Amino acid sequence: MPVANKPILFYGLEAISAAGIVDVGIVVGDTAPEVMAAVGDGTKFGLRVQYIRQESPLGLAHAVKIAQDYLRDDPFVMYLGDNLLSGGITAFVEEFRKGSCDSQILLARVKNPSDFGVAELDGGRVVGLEEKPRQPKSDYALVGVYMFTTCIFEATEKIKPSFRNELEITDAIQYLIDHGFVVNSHIVDGWWKDTGKLEDMLDANRMILTGMTTRVESKQLEDSEIHGHVQLDDSVVVKRSVLRGPCIIGAGARIIDSYVGPFTSIGPGTVLEASEIENSIVLENSTVRNIGSRIGNSLIGKNVTISKSGKPPRSYSFMVGDNSEIIVL
Repeated sequence: MPVANKPILFYGLEAISAAGIVDVGIVVGDTAPEVMAAVGDGTKFGLRVQYIRQESPLGLAHAVKIAQDYLRDDPFVMYLGDNLLSGGITAFVEEFRKGSCDSQILLARVKNPSDFGVAELDGGRVVGLEEKPRQPKSDYALVGVYMFTTCIFEATEKIKPSFRNELEITDAIQYLIDHGFVVNSHIVDGWWKDTGKLEDMLDANRMILTGMTTRVESKQLEDSEIHGHVQLDDSVVVKRSVLRGPCIIGAGARIIDSYVGPFTSIGPGTVLEASEIENSIVLENSTVRNIGSRIGNSLIGKNVTISKSGKPPRSYSFMVGDNSEIIVL
């Protein structure tokens, strides 16, 4: 799933590479072919990538457990592929390398700690963890980046599956705490997003686009206006349209008689005609035509067609899967 026209997974791989880590094992499941096709052997990220098959989603601690043969005796970073962090993980990795703890976890202050795994702290040391507590003991949520030494393998062997039949990483870290291992924390200064929900995807898209610079390579601009920071690849066609940044338009896209508003990512090969859209993500090779009213706060998948038929309501909001077709009545 892309944010600002780049797969979320790629941001994580770039952060790992920037931290000086070269060897990466990616735990894959049902989407293995797509991940492998996108990442390959990791060369384009400066990495050596191997793939570790998880036959069913049995939890994050299970993912660590099945990676033991790959990891061997090395300390390692565990980075959840659907997380986005501003500023990367370099400082986190360097802090762990210099320290003497057995595990270090990233934490971020959140307004809704009951929706996350929550850490209880004594100074910088973690003394307890709770998964989605009703009465949180702090507002520090676990970010999806962790560092471990080989002591974590003892924990993954000893803990039991949770009520959802998964080996939980929070239970594994709690095992370390309970058995005298030192678990330290690192507080995230910038923003962090777990992109599991539509609103989080759109938030992440906004945050990345906000830091974007202008890059207009297209020479196929006709009677159109561009305002703010906008990125257009050289093969983009824009006719009689208004683009208001920050927004990004992928290669081969066609924007005709339309408006693209702020915080919008339009994927490669997409056609937007006689329509308006803002604060949205449209994936590759989709078509939005003759909608009339403005589309906002939407995620539209690959190869989707959205068109208008008859009288529409004043506005629409869509979350649409791949290979779908919607005709608006």
